[in-house]
Amino acid sequence: MHCPSSARFLAIQEIRRRQDRIVPHLSGPGVKPISSIFGESTFNARVMQEKLPKNVCQKLEATIRRGQPLDRSIADVVAHAVKEWAMEKGATHFCHWFQPMTGLTAEKHDSFLSFDENGDPIEHFSGSQLIQSEPDASSFPSGGMRTTFEARGYTAWDSSSPIFVMDGPNGRTMCVPSVFISYHGEALDKKTPLLRSMRALNDAALKMLRVFGNTTAVRVVPTVGPEQEYFLIDRAFQTLRPDLLLCGRTLIGARPPKGQQLEDHYFGSIKSRVQAFVQELEHELYKLGIPVKTRHNEVAPSQFESAPIFEEANVAADHNQILMELMRQIARRHDFAVLLHEKPFDGINGTGKHNNWSLMDSNNRNLLDPGKSPSENLQFLVFLMATVRAVHHRALVLRASIASSGNDHRLGANEAPPAIISVYLGDQLTRILDSIERNMHEAQETDERLIRLGLSNLPDVSQDYTDRNRTSPFAFTGNKFEFRAVGSSASIAFPITVLNTAVAESLNHLREAIEAGREKGTSFEQAVMGVVRSTISETKAIRFEGNNYAAEWVEEAARRGLPNLTRTPEALAQLLLPESAEMFVNTGVLTHEELHARYHVYLERYLKDIDIEVDTLIDMARTQVLPAAIEHQSLLAQSIDAVNRVKGTAPAAQTALLDACVEEIGRLHERTEGLENLVKTLSGVEEKERAHRYAYEVAPAMRSLRESCDHLEEIVTDSLWPLPKYPEMLFIS
Repeated sequence: MHCPSSARFLAIQEIRRRQDRIVPHLSGPGVKPISSIFGESTFNARVMQEKLPKNVCQKLEATIRRGQPLDRSIADVVAHAVKEWAMEKGATHFCHWFQPMTGLTAEKHDSFLSFDENGDPIEHFSGSQLIQSEPDASSFPSGGMRTTFEARGYTAWDSSSPIFVMDGPNGRTMCVPSVFISYHGEALDKKTPLLRSMRALNDAALKMLRVFGNTTAVRVVPTVGPEQEYFLIDRAFQTLRPDLLLCGRTLIGARPPKGQQLEDHYFGSIKSRVQAFVQELEHELYKLGIPVKTRHNEVAPSQFESAPIFEEANVAADHNQILMELMRQIARRHDFAVLLHEKPFDGINGTGKHNNWSLMDSNNRNLLDPGKSPSENLQFLVFLMATVRAVHHRALVLRASIASSGNDHRLGANEAPPAIISVYLGDQLTRILDSIERNMHEAQETDERLIRLGLSNLPDVSQDYTDRNRTSPFAFTGNKFEFRAVGSSASIAFPITVLNTAVAESLNHLREAIEAGREKGTSFEQAVMGVVRSTISETKAIRFEGNNYAAEWVEEAARRGLPNLTRTPEALAQLLLPESAEMFVNTGVLTHEELHARYHVYLERYLKDIDIEVDTLIDMARTQVLPAAIEHQSLLAQSIDAVNRVKGTAPAAQTALLDACVEEIGRLHERTEGLENLVKTLSGVEEKERAHRYAYEVAPAMRSLRESCDHLEEIVTDSLWPLPKYPEMLFIS
C-alpha cells in the first residue's frame, strides 16, 4: 500500500499544528489607541513644528501644502533635524526611496557615518544629501531612453510625501521619498509623471474655479483611496509550488468541488490566524502614518481586502507601495504568503485595486460632492462632466494604463470590470443629465433622501445619491469615482497619472468653451449649462448603467463604438497613438520619448512575464506532473496484470482507467513539446509581433497544456500528486 509521505502531506500536517499555536502579536488591554501611535515613524507636521525653527517650518509647510518650490536655503537645517529625529528612532542609515518602472520600490542605504576635521567619527547628514542622491541607473528599465553604459541617474526628494523610518530586523533606516530621473532629466520612474499630472490638474482646476468666482482656493489635489485585495495562503504551500514562487499564480491546478459558489466567505468572520497577521500589519502601517480603515474577507476563499482613508494622490501611491511591501514581510512572520497577482487561482475571483479618486481644494471642499441639490450645482456638474469627458476621450490610454499579463486573466472574467472602458453614474444623476440634455429643469430632487424601513426599533437609513455598480470599470459612488479596473499587483501611479492628465485636459477644454460663450454675450449660467449640455450629448456612448458582466454589453458596446481591447499588447499600443502623445505633451506630463519608453518597458515586462510562466509550466509538466502520472500508470498496469494472472482477463473498467491515463500522458507530452517549440520559433521575432503572438498563440497553448495537467490531477491517485491542491491551499490556513 502506498503511504502518503510526500512533502505535500508533511506540509499539511505542519500547517495544522500551526493553527493550534497562534501567538497574537498585539492583544490585551495594553494595546495603545491608534491615535497615539499614528505617524510616530514619520517626520510629520507635529514633528516638524517641534524640530524646526518657526520660519524654516513655515517655508517647508508652504512647499508641502501649496506646492511651492523648495527653498534650498533651508535644506541643511531640515537635513540636520530629520537626521537627529531619525537617530532618536534608532536609524543608522538613510536612503532615497523611489519607484522605478519595475513597479516595485528601490533604495540604496548609506550610513550617517562621517568624519570631522580631526578624523573622529561622527553622524552627519547634509542638505545636499537630503535633496539629491545618485544611484546607479544602468540596471533599471528605461525603455531605450539611455544605454547601459550611461549609469548616472539622480533621485530628488519629494518633500510633499513624509520622510519615514522603516524597521529592519537589526536596525532602522530613514527613507526619503524621491523621484528618479536620468542624467539628462528624463523621468525614469512612476512618481515624476504622477507629480507632473497633479500639477497639470491643479492648474486646470484652479482656472475653472476662478471662472466660478472662487478666489480663495490656492490648490486643488486629486485624492485617492486604493482598496487593496489579496490572497493569503500558508507559505509551505507556496514553497512546494514553483508557479506560485516564480510567477505569483498557479499555472496548473484542477478546480475544487467547493470554490466561492456558497458565497459564505464574503464579509465572514476573519480566522484567528489571519486576524493576527492583519492586526500586526495594521499596527506597522499606523506607525508609518498610513490610514488603513477597513479589513474584511473578500468573495473568494482565502481572499481579503484592506482599504485606506483618502490621501493626496502621490502620498497614496507611496503608501500603497509600502503596504504591499509590509504585507510580504509580515506575512512571512506568520508563515503566510501574500499573493498579489491578479489571478492566482483559476475558476475563482481574481484580485484588483479599486482606486477611489476625487478632487479636493485647499478649502477642504470635495469638487465631486453634489451636495444636497446636485441638479442646481453648476460647479459640480462641470467637474463631473469634465471627468466623464476625460474617460470618453481617453478611454484607450486609460485601458493601456491598467494593462498587464496578470490583468489579462482578470478583466472581463465575470468577476471584474471588462476590458471595455465605460462610466456608471447611477439613476439619479442619469435622470438629471437626461433632463439637462432635453433642456428641462430637474426639480424633483429633495434635500434629504431616506429609506423607510418600517421597523419601529430601527432608524431610517440615509440613501446616497447613487448606488454602487460593482461591474463598472469607472463608477461614480456619491462624491468620488471608483476606478475599479486597476490590477492588484500594480502601482497605482501610472493609472492615476493618466486619469489626472485626461481630466486636466478636459477641464481646460470645458473652461475655454465656457469663456467663449461668455465672450458672445451669453449669461454665465447659460454658458455653463450650454457646455454641460453639449458634453452630456457628446459622452452618451461611454455612459452605461447596466450589468457590465453581461454578454449583451459586449455587443452593445460594439454598437456604440467602444473598443474592447482584451489583451495587453493591443492595449499598450494605444500609448503610441498621436492623440495620446498630444495629451501628455500638451499638459507637460510626459515627453514623446518618455511616453514611448514606457510603452517599451511595459511591453518588455509582458514578454518576460510570459517567458517565465512558459518555462515554469514546461518544467512543472515534465518534472512533477509527468513522473506522478507515469507512476500512477505503472500502478494501474501492475494491478491489471495481477488481475489477469488470477482471472485471466481484467475488468473493462480497469482497462479503461489505464487507457485514459495513457492517452492523457500522451497529450501532455505532445502539448509540452508543442509549447516549447512554439516559443523557440518566436525568439527572433520583433518585439511587437512577438507580444501579439504570445497573446493569441502562446497563451492558448499554455491553457491546453494546463488542461492536460489538470485532467491528470483528477485521475492520479492523491498520494502520488506532488503539488498542493486548490482545496488545501484555499481552505487550510
